[in-house]
Amino acid sequence: VGRNQARKLRVQTPSQDFELIGWGAGYQDIIKENELYEKYYKELKIVPVEEWDQFMASMREPLPATIRITGYKSHAEEILQCLKTKYFKELQDLEVDGQQIEAPQPLKWYPGELAWHINISRKMLRKSPVLEKFHQFLVSETESGNISRQEAVSMIPPLLMDIKPHHKILDMCAAPGSKTAQLIEMLHSDMNIPFPEGFVIANDVDNKRCYLLVHQSKRLHSPCIMVINHDASNIPRLQMVEADGQRDILFYDRILCDVPCSGDATLRKNIDVWKKWTTSNSLQLHGLQQRIVIRGVEQLTVGGRMVYSTCSLNPIENEAVIATVLEKSEGTLELIDVSSELPGLKRMPGLTSWKVMTREGQWFADWSEVPENKQTQIRPTMFPTKDPEKLKAMNLERCIRVLPHHQNTGGFFVAVLQKRATMPWNRREPKVRSFSFSNKIERLSAVDGVLVAATEKGDTEIMDQTKEPEDSEESSAGKDRICCPPPSKKMKLFGFKEDPFVFLNEDDPIFPPIETFYLLHSSFPKFNVLTRTHDGKKRHLYMVSKELRNVLLHNSERMKVINTGVKVLSRNNDGEQFGCAFRLAQEGIYTLNPYINGRIIKISIEDVMVLLTQENPFIGKLSSEAQKVAKKLVMGSIVLKYEPDPLNTEGPKCPIVLCGWRGKNSIRAFVAKNERLHYLRMLGVEVFREKNKSEGLQNVTAGAEENEPTESKLKVVEEEEAAAVEKVKEDLDRCEKSDETREATEKPGECLEDVKETKVEIETEGDVTKEIPDAINTCPNIEKSNSAEETSSEADKLNVKP
Repeated sequence: VGRNQARKLRVQTPSQDFELIGWGAGYQDIIKENELYEKYYKELKIVPVEEWDQFMASMREPLPATIRITGYKSHAEEILQCLKTKYFKELQDLEVDGQQIEAPQPLKWYPGELAWHINISRKMLRKSPVLEKFHQFLVSETESGNISRQEAVSMIPPLLMDIKPHHKILDMCAAPGSKTAQLIEMLHSDMNIPFPEGFVIANDVDNKRCYLLVHQSKRLHSPCIMVINHDASNIPRLQMVEADGQRDILFYDRILCDVPCSGDATLRKNIDVWKKWTTSNSLQLHGLQQRIVIRGVEQLTVGGRMVYSTCSLNPIENEAVIATVLEKSEGTLELIDVSSELPGLKRMPGLTSWKVMTREGQWFADWSEVPENKQTQIRPTMFPTKDPEKLKAMNLERCIRVLPHHQNTGGFFVAVLQKRATMPWNRREPKVRSFSFSNKIERLSAVDGVLVAATEKGDTEIMDQTKEPEDSEESSAGKDRICCPPPSKKMKLFGFKEDPFVFLNEDDPIFPPIETFYLLHSSFPKFNVLTRTHDGKKRHLYMVSKELRNVLLHNSERMKVINTGVKVLSRNNDGEQFGCAFRLAQEGIYTLNPYINGRIIKISIEDVMVLLTQENPFIGKLSSEAQKVAKKLVMGSIVLKYEPDPLNTEGPKCPIVLCGWRGKNSIRAFVAKNERLHYLRMLGVEVFREKNKSEGLQNVTAGAEENEPTESKLKVVEEEEAAAVEKVKEDLDRCEKSDETREATEKPGECLEDVKETKVEIETEGDVTKEIPDAINTCPNIEKSNSAEETSSEADKLNVKP
């Protein structure tokens, strides 16, 4: 049956007969049943017999939403209060499609009430008009990096890693990046330290998923994150140069090993697993999981901690992998007891006995029972050891298995390993040699600075022909000596070609104008600044921590780097006429702020409101103190800094730092759309985009008639909205047609290709919506007429009542 014919038949045919029509009729609902699945887990007794029905019932229910507030930002408390006092309050006693919405509850085991359980399915959250305001809040704050929508059980592994700011951390299978974001937050637990001693290296084997990982990590604006693209089971051993100039192997203090798995504990959100699940999935993954863990513990420092996790309930992927690695380690690894950590988390102990079943339903209790024709599929390491002494010493009951019906979550497995000594297969006596750091630097120097080779498809050129230690070796001769086996072949790297990472020299001519213009402190680490090109003008400048710089410089020939660093400065076209060719970038302002001593304007809470709600306010609109400082500054990029007043109980309790531009007669804030919305919410301004009724969605909430707009809501008219949008389009067209327009504007320099025409929507009275043309807020090439503020029309500004 063709597509068009099937489409016609769908109208005339009952839904139960769709399967008779053909594939063009649409999809059938998946039946949430799998006889083999139930038979397998009943036999293994993973779930207590009296809880089995409850377990299966919960597996058939959709997974509720959970959110996590970014813990390392000083704004976390403000976001938490906003959620509690406004959005969660509105969700109480709410009914959607005849279903009562439970009040959101904090996860009992997550510190500081920074993670919340919302008993609303993702589908309901996206589709329900009643929840539209809350959904927009989640989307906006997620894009700003202030909130992460993450499954509850996925938050457990990073919490068990006991991370400190000085730790070197490896995330072996990092994509899509929710756990990596947690690791970065913990690394930056003290926001007063812009460059912690530690760092996070996030790896994934899938080149495309690496870019999703980059997107997730860049929301947090950290200079201490590097994304690489390698097979986790063969991830290269990296090296660093110590302070005395000697090279040493890089061992990690913490490793997260969230391995690929069958995902049979994710039935609540991945309903395809119901019809696709067989035991073959676990049997095929067991070997890969084992290799990844072994590679991880080889790179773990003695005394370090590795957390192994899967979203599977199968002991073949869980206890069998841990037992195999423990047995091979000969006592150098220990499965540590974390039962006292995360109080409030309901958990089941690990299994000490299990059996193996084929996809045909045949059971084997021991390797000796496996027929020869099955021995390529079923391996000896899949069975528990028969030696009771070895089994007791492993302490497999210290593993954690989370069941979905206990706390309305997904299923999960976690094991925490600690390395007590060097692995037994790395104990052979190595040959050693000394290495001089100064010679290495000479060989790495380039015209524009220290060059780290670009990674591309095919062979990567080796910049340093010095023999390198083999990846499988461990150093046992101290920091000044390393293993020296025969040289290895070039590493073949695949995927997209990446731009190079070029570190600038401290005497690079690009620095003096920047230092003079912004009065940078003498401690500013210029050697941590890099760019992504060594030809032509440097368009953006990025910063990384000193430790990541060390890693980049000495491992370019052995790893594929996808992304690292945070953008701190961007080139301003024709900006030299103001004394500096580079303007400050908002995403890196908190990293650069401790070193900036000039061009700072301290602003009040009223000033923040003006800057965020008006696209180009006159300097006279600011407070008298801010005006005095602003008038002394020449045109160019500035820092707008708000410090909370302890006596003011109304305003935000955390500092706010914004990038801005000092024009001839005005000041504008260079803040991205979602961050602007975030700060407005912190100031008590209601921000909401109501969809047009013609789109089939009306903003209807329980008790909406009684919930009149507050004075802080913005009052505009529909005609003004159209006029403002039309004005933006005209200005953008004008800027794109002629470069002369850009030179004639009040704030030259910002490239239009970096600007996207976006709109910030603010909830207003009735059905009227005000849209701030965000392209004007971020593009200094567009100059608004000052006379516009003197007219009766309010289309080019927003008035906020105190």
